Amino acid sequence: MVTGAGSILGQGIIKSLNFSNLKKKSNVIYKIIGVDMSIEAIGLYRCDSGLAVPSASSPDYIDSIIKICKDEKIEAVFVGTDQELLPLANAKKLIETESGAKVIGNSPEIISICRDKWKTFEYLKKNNLSCAESSLIENKENFVKENKFPIVVKPREGYGSLHFYVVKNEDELGTAISEIQKIGWRPILQEYLDARDSEFTSGVTADKDGKKILSSISMKRILRNGQTIKAFVDDYDIVRESANEAAVKLGCTGAINVQAILQNDEVKIFEINPRFSASVPIRAVAGVNEPDILFRNNVLGEEIVVNEYQKLVCMRYLDEIYVPLSNFKKSVENNKVENSNSFTESYF
Repeated sequence: MVTGAGSILGQGIIKSLNFSNLKKKSNVIYKIIGVDMSIEAIGLYRCDSGLAVPSASSPDYIDSIIKICKDEKIEAVFVGTDQELLPLANAKKLIETESGAKVIGNSPEIISICRDKWKTFEYLKKNNLSCAESSLIENKENFVKENKFPIVVKPREGYGSLHFYVVKNEDELGTAISEIQKIGWRPILQEYLDARDSEFTSGVTADKDGKKILSSISMKRILRNGQTIKAFVDDYDIVRESANEAAVKLGCTGAINVQAILQNDEVKIFEINPRFSASVPIRAVAGVNEPDILFRNNVLGEEIVVNEYQKLVCMRYLDEIYVPLSNFKKSVENNKVENSNSFTESYF
């Protein structure tokens, strides 16, 4: 099962599992069941079947996941949205006991640290990991004095590029703080790091016991609206080793995504996501298929360590998926996607 099948992360996990199915040397063939809040979510139409579920905040959400796991004989649950991370992690034991499906992911404690950017900063400092200097707004005067403008302002509990600001003076600082507080989030200040040609995203997977790194791969990236539009897969050993160290000290039991900037030969971590990255299919094509690695480890008990990968440049572009209208109407009417006959065209 892949949750959040309409999200860019959910789509990335689906792509990676489908990509594994295409590899002739693979002896594991995945049947992929997508779930999402909306029956119109695009990922549902590229899975073997798709189902609508309540929102992660609904009291019926976990029961719905368990029922589908039982009905579809699900062996593993991959989480495709940030909003579902904690609910599924907290219900991991219940889901696994009731259905037998393994919930692939990190513990609630790790998720809580990584989802709160101030807790992430405190963890990095405590473990002597180089990171972007940060401050709560209660200490903003001292922070501005020590770090100077420009300064980054973002929510402690945010994700992606939502309410991310680079402010150049006191007025802009006050406005950014106010905008974040308006939506009920808590602002955090962070030193501004020049990301030009030096921003990296690293994917690390750890075994189910949190004792061994199974894979790690770093990419230099170019962003647009918070998403990677160009990725350069190369060695970047210093960046990758920093991400590995962060994963080990956290005690990860799944995938994490470490975001960092390389400045004067020093890796400065500024964010850790306790999940797969949306660029997971790029890593899969390069030779590090993180969902496949973790399925094999968590479900099949294999310990696949991947140390080599192909050096690539990825340039993303917009593509289309088509569904016959009659099939789409049937899916909406039944609240289930089966035999959608969706297709793509190789015209680019």
